[in-house]
Amino acid sequence: MNVVAGLALTGVLLVSTTDQLRAEPLNTVEDLGAALSNCWTPPPGIKNSFVTLRFGFKADGTLLGRPQPTAINVTGDEKQRQAFVDAATEAMQNCVPLEFSNELGKEIAGNVFTLQFRSRE
Repeated sequence: MNVVAGLALTGVLLVSTTDQLRAEPLNTVEDLGAALSNCWTPPPGIKNSFVTLRFGFKADGTLLGRPQPTAINVTGDEKQRQAFVDAATEAMQNCVPLEFSNELGKEIAGNVFTLQFRSRE
């Protein structure tokens, strides 16, 4: 699972998946990327596809509204396209609230993030 996160403050960050669930607050943007990547499971049967979502966080770890797709490249028909976009959006919504350290919450609150969700193949 590849997840690419772009931050208005720090540029682009490539994040790999970890299997550890965090019991402590997230302290860095890298921690945030890893936590979000753990929430993504691509829909089966859709290959060579991605969707990029734009979103922001409040300092309390909740989303500022619904994530919005900014780029969509999904192979297949309209039903598969919508399933892929919905899966990415639901992954984000089901992943929150996240627990941020005070420092990270202050740093990222209100900033715009982009995150690319890719198919496995």
